[in-house]
Amino acid sequence: MIDYTPLLFRVDPMTFQDIPVVMEIETVSFSAPWSARAYDYELRYNEMARYFVARPQGRDVRLNVPTKRSWWQRLFARSQTIAPLPIVGHAGFWMMVDEAHISTLATRPAWRRRGIAELMLIALTERAAEMGARVMTLEVRASNADAQALYHKYRFEIVGRRGQYYSDNGEDALIMTTPPIASAEYQRFFQARKTETLARLAIGDWVIG
Repeated sequence: MIDYTPLLFRVDPMTFQDIPVVMEIETVSFSAPWSARAYDYELRYNEMARYFVARPQGRDVRLNVPTKRSWWQRLFARSQTIAPLPIVGHAGFWMMVDEAHISTLATRPAWRRRGIAELMLIALTERAAEMGARVMTLEVRASNADAQALYHKYRFEIVGRRGQYYSDNGEDALIMTTPPIASAEYQRFFQARKTETLARLAIGDWVIG
């Protein structure tokens, strides 16, 4: 279980009320986004699905302003705080027999490279293990090097390719999967990686931009 108390962000189950903000992230993150109706269906009827959202918590988030502004503009901007955004990322998986298939994972663009996607991946992995998943699987665009780097970090390996999988541009999808996530070896690795990530998310003053 993740102790969110000292962290800058937390991951909660997605609710129907979250869908409008999830759609904002969805439409700027994917060239072929899901619809609000699809998420409503998933939450309402798909018993195999588990969806989550990430939220900032506990501290004000300061606005990062362009350095070309005058000194007094920069000083004024740094003194201002804005209310935390209600949702900064979302993710989910389908439980398919003994495989947890990650169906989506996205972070609001202005909040990327802050460990939020990694925190959501940790939360997904823990929930999947609780549900008895043997492995985690997913498809990722062949060109999406950033996503692949995150998954490789958690020992997802490329095990196949689906040709022209994405309907918007005909791009191939890479199939990635983990070793058995309940194995003692993987759990030693995962817990060490989790501890490192949570420590990083518990320190520092983070900014937007």
